[in-house]
Amino acid sequence: MERFNEVNYFIKKIPIIGGVLKLQRPEGIDYQFIDELVIKYRVFQIIIEPKDALQAKLVLKHGFKLSKSPFLPSKTLQIDLTQTQKVILSHFKKDARQALRKVEDPERSRGRGGLSINECSTPDEIQKWRDAWKNSVNFDRHVPSVNQLINLRKSFPSNKSLFLASHNITGSIIGGALFTISSHERSNFISYYWYGFTNKEGRSSLSQYSLLYQGILWAKKHGCKVFDFEGIYDPRFPNKSWLGFSHFKKSFGGREILYPGCYIKFRLPI
Repeated sequence: MERFNEVNYFIKKIPIIGGVLKLQRPEGIDYQFIDELVIKYRVFQIIIEPKDALQAKLVLKHGFKLSKSPFLPSKTLQIDLTQTQKVILSHFKKDARQALRKVEDPERSRGRGGLSINECSTPDEIQKWRDAWKNSVNFDRHVPSVNQLINLRKSFPSNKSLFLASHNITGSIIGGALFTISSHERSNFISYYWYGFTNKEGRSSLSQYSLLYQGILWAKKHGCKVFDFEGIYDPRFPNKSWLGFSHFKKSFGGREILYPGCYIKFRLPI
């Protein structure tokens, strides 16, 4: 990775062939610096995911073409955390509010009382969190390794990441969620919903609603101005597997944000 004017330029080196250069939602794009990196790393492919329509127009002028497959979610939801907790909750849809009430009232949650939500912070706790995630999905679903998750935790120190787990009455993990906070000076302290999972029991007890709501409250408590759901279904780049969790995320309200997509340019290695 190279960093210039507070923008990260990611380079993946490929033996013999050269390198791939990627920029993701940069605050600014320095095309002269890109040319320098092309020479330095023998870059044959440049990938830029603009932050807005204006950047996208400039990218097109520099010979880039729109890709059919963006790397980052091209559409997301964001909640304004500068509002009061009461106002934020009022924007939740009926199904989300009902689910939260059921979780808070064991008598209404189909007899599944004893649900509790706790933070996982130690390596052993993160290992159990990861094992529960792995056991809750199909074998072909990618789940980060425990070392990747622990390193992610180290990359977001000082209360900048939160691993939450929901437990049943026996103490077994039935769901989990991961949230992070970006404290870049231009990011306005955005919190991101990175991962979420529930097993069959977790889904029947609606624990996923409480997990996400607790993440929103955590972000607000830490001074974040925006809560970002990290992607929902975008008909411009259709992926039907996103429809289910997009419906779930939309039940928390928020404002839809559209990004231009992914733009690619090929260069002959120098």
